[in-house]
Amino acid sequence: MYCDRPREECGIFAVYGHEEAAKLAYFGLYALQHRGQESAGIVASDGRQVMEHKAMGLVPEIFDEEILNRLKGRLALGHVRYSTTGSSLLVNAQPFRIQYSGRTLAIAHNGNLVNAREIRGELENAGSIFQTSMDTEVVLHLTAKYIKKGLEQAMVETMNRVKGAYSMVILTEDTLIAARDPNGFRPLCLGRLNSGYVVASETCAFDLVEAEYIRDVEPGEILIINENGLHSLSSGIESRKSHCIFELIYFARPDSTVFGQNVYLFRKKQGELLAEQFPQKADLVMPFPDSGNYAALGYAQASGYPLEMGMIRNHYVGRTFIQPSQSMRDFGVKVKLNPVKELLKDKRVLIMEDSIIRGTTARTRIRTLRKVGAREVHMLVSCPPHRYPCHYGIDFSKSGELIAARKSVEEIRAFIGLDSLGYLSLDNLVKATHIPREDLCLACFDGRYPIAMDTGFEKTCFE
Repeated sequence: MYCDRPREECGIFAVYGHEEAAKLAYFGLYALQHRGQESAGIVASDGRQVMEHKAMGLVPEIFDEEILNRLKGRLALGHVRYSTTGSSLLVNAQPFRIQYSGRTLAIAHNGNLVNAREIRGELENAGSIFQTSMDTEVVLHLTAKYIKKGLEQAMVETMNRVKGAYSMVILTEDTLIAARDPNGFRPLCLGRLNSGYVVASETCAFDLVEAEYIRDVEPGEILIINENGLHSLSSGIESRKSHCIFELIYFARPDSTVFGQNVYLFRKKQGELLAEQFPQKADLVMPFPDSGNYAALGYAQASGYPLEMGMIRNHYVGRTFIQPSQSMRDFGVKVKLNPVKELLKDKRVLIMEDSIIRGTTARTRIRTLRKVGAREVHMLVSCPPHRYPCHYGIDFSKSGELIAARKSVEEIRAFIGLDSLGYLSLDNLVKATHIPREDLCLACFDGRYPIAMDTGFEKTCFE
């Protein structure tokens, strides 16, 4: 069964130069849990030995005080994962570690490589043996291949071979290496903690461990962090910036700063621009928590309509092995959100949503609002229709999975059961970012892909 929401990608958190590096990594991953709930792992180094622990599940389910105490050292690298390539198996959990020529290399990666299959075939023909179906392992094998040229040059050579979206951190016994693809699809930032450094996918992780944000890792940049301090070098690849707009729309936590943008204020601005574009008559504005919260706030303040929480979210929904009976249709949707009947009865309801991917969840929720007596139900979406698949690390990889690729806005409105439906225009979406249009990847909306996929590319596992 497909999830009707975009699936989170992955989150990275790394520490250099702290006595309790693994514990800091734990808290960093806790802050980044929204980026992946499938598996998590931490590797740590005491300068001689690299230790690891990883498992399927959520961060607090995987680690405890005893486990973290065993991960000794002043260097640590952590990862939370939702797969965009590779099956949901423990063998594919990251960080991924190998030993080569007397050294240990461990890697954590967020993104998707569009030429991984081609490179993997070359490496296997040359004798490389792969243990997983991850595109991440391709990077590690390439780095090992070039390691005789030195670690820095090995990273440059590797980045000149791989194509696609990637933010990654590599850990050795005594060094951290952070790298970001030349287009800058995925976020990666650098922070300072006392005399050490931290690297993370989002700034919200710095806030939790009280680290000071220094700057973003630049697109195409390689950062080397070791006993000699911080050293920056360029991959030498020239490319235009292509920041993923969906990081701002959906993935990043609202208290993060991504691509120089405060996510909370960006999403609120989306709502303000929707109020300009669609001055819809309504009795109240409401989100489906938590996806539309900040756009709803922006719309309500700009329009003067009251903001209400017409759906209440159950924050204690976890994984369950008890399946509902066939008669309890749509149980997975209903268990998460429940309407406030007295608030919605006989009201003209205007819903703010951040995206419609497949439409099935929205359809169920609108049916619920009708049942409790809402007089009119309107919806505004704080981005344009998703008509094209993403090849760079977001889990809508086939146009057939996208309702807007098959239906017009009017047909989507009818399918979901709305009185009206509107999408934020692409121009207004870009306006909300304060980022030059040419520095954004908008491919899921306009089909203009910054990097072409190699022949035979499939966003599936290699198995």
